[in-house]
Amino acid sequence: MGWGIRGQYGHETGAMIAGALASLTIMMFFAAHASALAVSRAAALATVAIGVGGSMTYAQTVGLTHDPQFVGNWEAWRWGMLGLLVKGGIWIGFFGVFLGMGLGGKRYRPLEMLLLITVLMGLVLFGSWLLNTPFDPEKKILPRIYFSSSWYFEPDRIDLKPRRENWGGLLLAWLGVTAYAGLVRRDWLAVRLSLCAFVAGGLGQSGGQCIQSYHSWNPEAFNEGYLAKMPFFKVFNWWNMMETGFGFVFGALVALSVWLNRRLIAIQQVDDDVPTGPTTEVSLCVLHLVLLLTAEFLKVPSGTGDAVLPFGIYTDFGLMMCLLPMVGIVGGRFWPTLLLLPVLAAPILGKQMRELCIAGPADYPKYSEPLGWLIFVLVPTAVLMVISVALISRILTGLTSRKYAAVVLLTTTWLYFLLNTFFFGFAWPWKPLSEWTYRTPNQLIFMICTAGLTWLSMRLFFSTMETKANRPE
Repeated sequence: MGWGIRGQYGHETGAMIAGALASLTIMMFFAAHASALAVSRAAALATVAIGVGGSMTYAQTVGLTHDPQFVGNWEAWRWGMLGLLVKGGIWIGFFGVFLGMGLGGKRYRPLEMLLLITVLMGLVLFGSWLLNTPFDPEKKILPRIYFSSSWYFEPDRIDLKPRRENWGGLLLAWLGVTAYAGLVRRDWLAVRLSLCAFVAGGLGQSGGQCIQSYHSWNPEAFNEGYLAKMPFFKVFNWWNMMETGFGFVFGALVALSVWLNRRLIAIQQVDDDVPTGPTTEVSLCVLHLVLLLTAEFLKVPSGTGDAVLPFGIYTDFGLMMCLLPMVGIVGGRFWPTLLLLPVLAAPILGKQMRELCIAGPADYPKYSEPLGWLIFVLVPTAVLMVISVALISRILTGLTSRKYAAVVLLTTTWLYFLLNTFFFGFAWPWKPLSEWTYRTPNQLIFMICTAGLTWLSMRLFFSTMETKANRPE
């Protein structure tokens, strides 16, 4: 559900929805013996890390496997799938390594995290130069390993617009953080989850795209074959199905890898000291929000139209967006909860307001700006702040990790399900099939996921099951 909803909001900040849902679910099962603060830090680290891959371009890579001009071209299909395997692996690989860093029992410090992310940014620049250059489309010069649209597959196309890729830089950065976790910190859980998550992400993105490419390559199966007997296929949003499939595969495989390596989980051994003072925490959080929202929404007029301010690099360069949150999460008490609730939601609420009330496509439902500000921004923000304050205060008085994770998971699940339901124009599945839209099948999937997560959260919140002190369940 998280990755399927991500498609409506996009890129780095949208991916964090899936990161929060996945990491919080894992925390409820595998970190029941840790403190609530340790659990919040681990979930927040993984949530931020999954946003790093959002700076990669992948739409043209997907296109190599299903665009009309490539249907029947097995060479293009294989190359596109290889690209998705690499990019999906990098994307979820970051999630896995930071999830492992949160669960492995090693205490990472603010200065250490600051230096680590800074070095990783340098590796991104070096890796991009090494593997993603030269890039000069005007002269038809592209990198040797290039996974987007190129003249190799379309030599006669005049209007081809190749996109700059940076997967090489992110690949080197992922290898760098994995090596640091293993060779320097001896954090073997982080290393194992990093490698498993790379496989999970690669299989997830390529496997999810198999759904969409099969539809493009075999239209007769849906028009005349056995699948034609199931009319709901005619209203599928195949792109969203690809994203939902990606999330299903990577989530299942990451959860499996955590279970297989559960004996290495030692989060209960992490101390709860807070080296960052409240004033510094709040200042860093405010600074991050200002940079984040400025990069996402603030534009200035120019001679040729609106131009994004230079702050746009803050979200375009995924690791830069992670720097302040990572430092705040490992060093503070407020940061993890604020990150998982209001900070994560802030750009999503802004995009909801922009798309449904101001400048979205014509096929999106439209609401007046005053109503939009009320239901999409003010009310959700107020609710998230109240819940955040309540959770932070309860952490100080012994809130259990399982109840903490259950409350945050329940809140995020319903927040993003409801926001997406507005986005989908209330595409309820109980309407007659003739009234189904291309959003209805995914709405049905998200309803099932929401019901399952709600049941899980409530069951574990009210669970009185005794736990053993030193063995994760």
